[in-house]
Amino acid sequence: MSREAILEIQNLSLAFGGVQALNTINLKINKGDIFAIIGPNGAGKTSLLNCISGVYRPQTGTINYEGATINALTPHIRAKMGIGRTFQHVELFRGMSVLDNIKLGRHQLIRAGFFSSLFRVGSGLKGELKGREEVEEKVLDFLDLSAFRWKPVGLLPHGLQKRVDLGRALALEPELLLMDEPMAGMSVEEKEDMASFIMDVHRDLGITIVWIEHDLKTVMDLSNKVCVLNFGQKIAEGSFAEVRSIREVREAYLGVEKK
Repeated sequence: MSREAILEIQNLSLAFGGVQALNTINLKINKGDIFAIIGPNGAGKTSLLNCISGVYRPQTGTINYEGATINALTPHIRAKMGIGRTFQHVELFRGMSVLDNIKLGRHQLIRAGFFSSLFRVGSGLKGELKGREEVEEKVLDFLDLSAFRWKPVGLLPHGLQKRVDLGRALALEPELLLMDEPMAGMSVEEKEDMASFIMDVHRDLGITIVWIEHDLKTVMDLSNKVCVLNFGQKIAEGSFAEVRSIREVREAYLGVEKK
């Protein structure tokens, strides 16, 4: 694995019965990238993120993170190693407050024993209080969520719920952040806000981002590298300008008719 790469995927294949979701995918994501994965519905984009985060186990190929092969590791171990994740459909506890939802992202960082954490005594209480202080300072303020800290997530508009989902991932203090359509279902104004926060996460926190997004203008504006998937295969990789110029990409994704 090269020195500057944070994630390298080699010959990755994933199948569900007779359906080939991913077919011999090779990718290298360097530290500091904003790496976009685009393609039509059913192209295998979310399946790829699920393989990286450990939700799916590929049949063949290797996934190397920070020089270590992580294929056999569970999702929570990968999270502990610094791989954060947001979801296309908001996966939050709607009856819990913004603060409590974000604090859940830190549970991998608490080293206290089970009972002390459960009953909030001894080192468990100290860890819980320290975690809360760090979350309030680093995440709530960073994402401009402080005014909503005690608000139940289910009462928030969709755009703010997606921001809370991002905050929960950031509470883990990841080195690599996987984002699955962070702007799905948002208004134009909400998309602009989220794009700004993504740039802040990249610039101010130094986090490498791998994300799926259908808004091509946002992909063009934010990403330094783009991978295009179609029917589980990588059909292009490079800058947005480079992949847009490839006819196979235009046929598969941009609606150009085949001749």
